[in-house]
Amino acid sequence: IAVLHTNMGDIRVRLFEKSAPLAVTNFKALINKGYYNGLIFHRVIKDFMIQGGDPKGNGTGGESIWGEGFEYEFNKNLLHFTGALSMAHSNQPNSNGSQFFIVQGSKITEDALKSQGIDSKMSDASKNLYYEHGGTPWLDGQTNPSGHTVFGQVFDGMDVVNNIAAVQTGANDKPVTDVVITSAELVKYEG
Repeated sequence: IAVLHTNMGDIRVRLFEKSAPLAVTNFKALINKGYYNGLIFHRVIKDFMIQGGDPKGNGTGGESIWGEGFEYEFNKNLLHFTGALSMAHSNQPNSNGSQFFIVQGSKITEDALKSQGIDSKMSDASKNLYYEHGGTPWLDGQTNPSGHTVFGQVFDGMDVVNNIAAVQTGANDKPVTDVVITSAELVKYEG
């Protein structure tokens, strides 16, 4: 698992190495290099997500361990439910780098899926899970060809994610007071 120690508390995430090997390899290597230590959550939108991993702190920086973007890894079993850890990317194809986000989405309704125009692209099982857990289904690769790669899921510290999502923000959804990843580490899961 990965643990993000923040100035607002700890967030623990299970990583899905078999389903998103490139994203997990990249994330783990960056953690081991200390890359995320001291970086901020530079974009926070309540009922949507919290985003970090940019050394510039403004959403324009960061790179993968390979020094360039890498391909998206969509998996019909890894969707953007509340608590999903996912790769952030630019509008360019295969532009995953160091930036990531954690979904803090609210409940999803049938009307919301229809208004997004994605209800017909989703299985009934996926819809029911979104109704139950909330999230951001429009970011899934199954509904959006430029969707995002889910590579982990928060299992402890969702209260911290919710508290971060509730901070006051200013221009470009940046928190007025920095929310800092003081350090990140990998630990063996024993549970």
